[in-house]
Amino acid sequence: MASEDISQLADSLAKTQVGGGELSFKGHALKLDTAEAAAEIIEEIEKFDHLQALCLEGNTIGVEAAKAIARSLANKKELQKCHWSDMFTGRLRTEIPPALVSLGNALMNAGAQLTQLDLSDNAFGPDGVRSIETLLKSKACYTLQELRLNNCGMGIGGGQILAAALSECHRQSRASGRPMALKVFIAGRNRLENEGAIALAGAFKSIGTLEEVHMTQNGINHQGITALAKAFTENQNLRVINLNDNTFTEEGAIAMAETLKTLQSIEVLNFGDCLVRSKGAIAIAEAVKLGLKKLKELNLSFGEIQKNAAIMVAKAMEHKSLLEKLDLNGNCLGEEGREQLKEVMDSFKKQDLLGSLSDDESDGDEDDEEEDEEELDDDEEEEEEEEGGGEEKEQEKEPPVTNQVIEPSMITVAITPESEAAVFLNFPSPDKLLKLGSKRSHLLLQQTDLSNAEKVVQTFLKVAAVYREDQETKAAVLETADELLQKAFKTPGFQIDVFITTLLVYMGLLKSEEKITVISNLIGPLTVLKQVIQKNYFPRSIIPILSAFLNKQNRAFDSCQNAKYNLLETIENL
Repeated sequence: MASEDISQLADSLAKTQVGGGELSFKGHALKLDTAEAAAEIIEEIEKFDHLQALCLEGNTIGVEAAKAIARSLANKKELQKCHWSDMFTGRLRTEIPPALVSLGNALMNAGAQLTQLDLSDNAFGPDGVRSIETLLKSKACYTLQELRLNNCGMGIGGGQILAAALSECHRQSRASGRPMALKVFIAGRNRLENEGAIALAGAFKSIGTLEEVHMTQNGINHQGITALAKAFTENQNLRVINLNDNTFTEEGAIAMAETLKTLQSIEVLNFGDCLVRSKGAIAIAEAVKLGLKKLKELNLSFGEIQKNAAIMVAKAMEHKSLLEKLDLNGNCLGEEGREQLKEVMDSFKKQDLLGSLSDDESDGDEDDEEEDEEELDDDEEEEEEEEGGGEEKEQEKEPPVTNQVIEPSMITVAITPESEAAVFLNFPSPDKLLKLGSKRSHLLLQQTDLSNAEKVVQTFLKVAAVYREDQETKAAVLETADELLQKAFKTPGFQIDVFITTLLVYMGLLKSEEKITVISNLIGPLTVLKQVIQKNYFPRSIIPILSAFLNKQNRAFDSCQNAKYNLLETIENL
């Protein structure tokens, strides 16, 4: 081990926070490849009497170092909390499972009784879940209260393995007379989709002690949402349900609303960016109005909710004495609707609890009730197509021609595909992209000046930002981004250097002297970049530049470590 590495490690250890039974190496950015490299950490662990919590977050631990650290845990029977998030930075995915197996075996052999296990932001995929499967089924997890697996890339298979392990742990622990009482479950950004969510719902139903569930951005549609809703009825102590950025649609929202009528301990509901639409919002409003006296926060932002439905949601807040925030931003209220919403909340003396409405997606010109009716018809048609059932409806007969006088106010402007493409670029959402149909790439190319690198970057990021793991949205995003960049790079005079610089600026990875609104979540852009950089048309000259910025420490990567590592791994294999 080089002397400068030893010096760095010594400095880091000097800053280690020790107290209250916790030994922490959080954020020391130590690269531990071998047992020798981990020697001083191991010494700290071994001499720490009554170790109850070990934090290794923000370091990078190789297979041999993990084995050595595992040996130091052999007699740490009192260990209860493992804060092991983000501890495989830059490691190959094949390195992570054996490291986790070693650490898991150490916990079981020591006779530890875990209450918290945090492995978030470790890009281990389904194989990583298999590597902790034995641990999760063991006596070490009979006492588990918090399980945090955020942003681990588990996928459907990993979700199913996890669900089976939790169910088995609960079964065995109950047979032993001390059933597992899991309270907090966190598994956002894991591409669980319907199959993974349905499997986990089965586990939740049997466990029955959950208080917080966070499963954001998992590509779950109404089938998975409905399964989760039914499972939640068996968990009467639920306080927090966070399913942000999944796709409820009306059916899933109504199922969740029925469940909410049975839960009286709810404090936080986050259904933002879940496409609950008006009918779903009305159902949730009715459930909230009937109960949920402890409600502190309700998020129904970006759900394509119309004015009348949003007002019903606001009215449901009247007797919620503990309310701290109502978020209805990014819906379709119009100026009049926004004012009415504020007036309703003001009548309860709660206007200051209404979140920002700055991203409202409607100018309020259309009649709200007609929009609601059309929306419900669209929902029904979508559900029939999804389920593949139902007989073909007879075409409506054209009404007879009359001599009715057409008033100017009765003339409406036809919605063209081109205008829908422009609407998407102004207010991007997965639903709007899909509604553009099979010609979406052509329509968006028409709206983009391909000779202008900045315009290309802006369109690319708006498309990439709506990336979701459901197959339809994924295919639409990748196909559109692929065609956009392919045409742009082949456009005579296209400035590739301006493209990569502008891309880095808008992604928040490079500072700009101009005031730029950067992308808030890089998961979509990084995932799409992983696909397009493998194409022959993508300029190889800018890949090293992209790699250099990906390897820099940046807060923009805090919520997308898995996507970043996957992109870096792809770059390394080019």
